[in-house]
Amino acid sequence: MEYWFAKRLGIPFDDAMIEVMNALTREGFGVLSVIDIRATLKKKLDVDFQDYVILGACHPPSAYRALQAEDKIGLMLPCNVIVQAMPDGGVEVAAVDPVASMKAVDNPELREIAEQVRDKLKAVVDGL
Repeated sequence: MEYWFAKRLGIPFDDAMIEVMNALTREGFGVLSVIDIRATLKKKLDVDFQDYVILGACHPPSAYRALQAEDKIGLMLPCNVIVQAMPDGGVEVAAVDPVASMKAVDNPELREIAEQVRDKLKAVVDGL
């Protein structure tokens, strides 16, 4: 089972970031963290890397339900979405599949929540 789903976009990286942020907002997600891997690797290791950003996306109603069902589930939140420049041009946007992530937790109530969040994240990626 793949733990992610993705889509390639033929637009510049900065435009893709704007599109992804807008799509997440439309589906009810907030972005809790933005990790710029390229900048971090340059600063910490002095290496060059492609544009690569990890967005920590949270759907508050779903996160609240998940936390009520499993108090340690915060260890697996938020849902990560990546935006990365591809070597051959274009940009790839990928999102974690929460259903795959939640298989590690033996709590049937989480499956339903994860399926609903997966559908929302899939709508974000598919709508780009």
